Amino acid sequence: MSRRFPHPTPAAVTGALTATALTAALLATRARPVPNAELLRAAERVLKAVLPSRRRFAVEFWDGSVLPSTAGDDAVLKLNSEKTLGRILRLPLDVALGEAYIRGDFDIEGDFSAVVEIADHFDALPAWDRVPGLLRDIEMLRRGAGAAPPSPKASLEGETHSRERDRAAIEHHYDVSNDFYKLWLDARMVYSCGYFPNGDETLDDAQSAKLEHICRKLRLKAGERLLDIGCGWGGLAIYAAQHYGVSVLGVTLSDAQLQEGRARVEAAGLGHLVTLELRDYRDVLSQDSAGEGGQELFDKISSIGMSEHVGRKRMAEYFGAAYRALKPGGLMLNQAITGGIGQAKVPILLQSGNFARRYIFPDGELLPVYETQKYADAALFEVRDVENLREHYAATLAHWASNLEAHQDEALSYLGTERYRLWRIYLNACVYYFRAGHLSVFQTLLAKPDEDRRVHLPASRADLYRDR
Repeated sequence: MSRRFPHPTPAAVTGALTATALTAALLATRARPVPNAELLRAAERVLKAVLPSRRRFAVEFWDGSVLPSTAGDDAVLKLNSEKTLGRILRLPLDVALGEAYIRGDFDIEGDFSAVVEIADHFDALPAWDRVPGLLRDIEMLRRGAGAAPPSPKASLEGETHSRERDRAAIEHHYDVSNDFYKLWLDARMVYSCGYFPNGDETLDDAQSAKLEHICRKLRLKAGERLLDIGCGWGGLAIYAAQHYGVSVLGVTLSDAQLQEGRARVEAAGLGHLVTLELRDYRDVLSQDSAGEGGQELFDKISSIGMSEHVGRKRMAEYFGAAYRALKPGGLMLNQAITGGIGQAKVPILLQSGNFARRYIFPDGELLPVYETQKYADAALFEVRDVENLREHYAATLAHWASNLEAHQDEALSYLGTERYRLWRIYLNACVYYFRAGHLSVFQTLLAKPDEDRRVHLPASRADLYRDR
């Protein structure tokens, strides 16, 4: 027996025709080019709806018109094209925003922080009756923007944190050009947080103070052997040998760093004390972890800004190998960037936090300080001192960003426009992230107690702060 279907009612037919007509109209709208004037009005409506009520920057549209700031004129966000906003309004927002800046879709004149901080001041929640219109404007802007050109992100192959991939990740970041880094680092080329005990130090003085601070925390003594994991261009290795008479083995995965570092060691006349090698930390710690009679090779270990490259799944291996490489009674100083306290008010669904991992530090991972301590504790290290230096890193980054901008022409000749803009937005954004506490950096002093479970350290920290 055949199945009977009900006849459609006149209302159903009318509804179907109406839906069909609306769909056809929408498709036709998407197909036609969007006039510039319509894009401008849509951009104004969207920004007025989504920008924080309190902002220290004005917005200059591509036709020269301006949306004024509401809390001080510290910066101007310049939209260079009618395509800019449509390219930014894609998920995840943080990556889309960074990529738009790299391409030159917009510029920031004045204080970068005034623009970066909008995520913390986000208070724009449009009324429900305005949402449909807002979505239509966003769709119009995105349609007018078209597909965005690709940006120069890292492209790595292989298993994450394998030896080969770690080497490729380091080369992506550090083998750009030694001359490029010389433009904005200090004279010693120390690429990590400086130390500003008085707050008014020059960058050179702050980095010398940081190296001294590390050496004092490690309580270095003449004749000791120091392993510097991730030695960079040799700044700490050279300083420790010059001022404390220690023998240093520094290891790096960057050939460009190695060549520059070796030249600096030779120029300082320290070839008898400092050896720099192109080696993976896993190799140096496994091959040289024990000397004759079972005595470990190194008295002290420093790892400054390197463990961020290790990754969570290798962290236990990292600290375990370091522990085995130390003599009983030895000390290790681990300095690492971590996530901070306050999180942005922008909904997490709209952001990824992966911009730096895509473009600056491929495969980098920032572990909470408590998690890093957990891995160190599991390796039988004893935590003896922890210091947060985030304000010092904010000051360091401000110097770096200023130096980079002061040498813009030279930087452009080394990197090209897109990669220069990448570094400019990265350094300037990080200034704010550290100032606001979204990022922190910790120095952790770890000890391997001797056979009697003693750690030979002073009873106070007073020796760290004696007259320099």
